[in-house]
Amino acid sequence: MEFKEAKNKFVQTWGALGSQWGINKTMAQIHALLMVSSEPVSMEDIMEELQISRGNASMNLRALMDWGIVYKEYKAGERREFFTAEKDLDELAVKISRERSKREIKPALKVLKEVSSIEANATAEEKHFVEQTTKLYDFVLKADNVLDKITEYKDNWLTKLVIKIMK
Repeated sequence: MEFKEAKNKFVQTWGALGSQWGINKTMAQIHALLMVSSEPVSMEDIMEELQISRGNASMNLRALMDWGIVYKEYKAGERREFFTAEKDLDELAVKISRERSKREIKPALKVLKEVSSIEANATAEEKHFVEQTTKLYDFVLKADNVLDKITEYKDNWLTKLVIKIMK
C-alpha cells in the first residue's frame, strides 16, 4: 500500500469511527487528517483533500477548536490560516473525556437528579421510577467521578511521575 492510499484509508476509517462515537463524520476526517499531518494544514488544503466546502470545513474546524483538540497557527508572510491537531495522545484522550463529560454526562446527571427527586408516595409505579432513576443517577455519578480521577492525572505531578516511571 502506498503512502497516499494508506493516509486516505486512515482518514476515511477515522471518519466512519467518529460517526459511531457520536460525532460528525467530516469532523472526524478533518481531525484524522490534521493528526497525521507533520505540518500545519491550510483550510484550502483540507477542503481539497477531503472534497468538502469552505463552510463545512470552517464549521468543523471551529467545533474541533472548541473541543480543544485542534489549534490555529499562523505562518509569517501567509494570509491563510493553518491548523494542527493535538499530537499527544494522552492529552487528546483527556481533552475528549472532559469535553464529553461536560456536554453529555453532566446534563444527564442534572436530569436524573431532578426526575429522581419527585415525591413518590402514591403508587408502586412511582416508587419504582424513583428507585430506578436514583440508582441510575448514582451509577452515572460514580462513572463520571472515575472519569474525572483518570483525567486529573495530567494535573497531578505525583501521578505524572508514577506514569513516567511505569513507562
